[in-house]
Amino acid sequence: MTEARHELETLRSALAEQTEETEQQLGRYAAALAESFQREQEHVRRLRDSYVATVRALANAVEARDAYTGKHAERVAAYGLAIARAGDLALADDPEIEFGFLLHDIGKVAVPDAILFKPDRLTDVERVVMERHTIIGWEILRDVDFLAEAKLVVRHHHERWDGGGYPDGLAGAEIPLAARVFCIADTFDALTTDRPYRPGMDANRARDVIAANAGTQFDPDVVEAFYDVVELSDIAREIR
Repeated sequence: MTEARHELETLRSALAEQTEETEQQLGRYAAALAESFQREQEHVRRLRDSYVATVRALANAVEARDAYTGKHAERVAAYGLAIARAGDLALADDPEIEFGFLLHDIGKVAVPDAILFKPDRLTDVERVVMERHTIIGWEILRDVDFLAEAKLVVRHHHERWDGGGYPDGLAGAEIPLAARVFCIADTFDALTTDRPYRPGMDANRARDVIAANAGTQFDPDVVEAFYDVVELSDIAREIR
């Protein structure tokens, strides 16, 4: 009986040692995984920062042609993200959406200066050329895989809720949500920014103009989210 008890204690001791060793191995494995995860996260962060820098450089190159737009792309990107957050829209956390906001007018690099900067009303032929910038922008970015969602903003940011926009005449929910958000941000910036032919209007009046076009030019639900954004004026002052 004493011998059996001794063997049992020996087995228990061996099992305890094995369990402790296993726990130590698991701890080392978990620490290695955590370190690997941190390195991967840092790599992803640096990669995203590189993407953002590249996209901003492209956006600045487009805007360098027009001294009057200033930091238009940065402002509308900030407005658009603020609207998405106010509406609790999932796209607010998608970095590709910000890229699309920044690059929305990249197709204008192919629009002749005589049309792009014409102070008078465009002729029908000139308007067709101008409207092509959405298609050209989409084609420029077509083979850039990490801009999949961004390309939809570039192509569709001039569509209208009632189907009267371009280039594809999409209506209602057919229009990608990010493009519906951006359309309002873009219009707000256009209304509140000084132009050679007219001064910008104040934010409250611009809000009223946008509200008056809910259900025709703009998605009514996104307009409602837009009205919940309180930092529009702050963004306008900071990004000039």
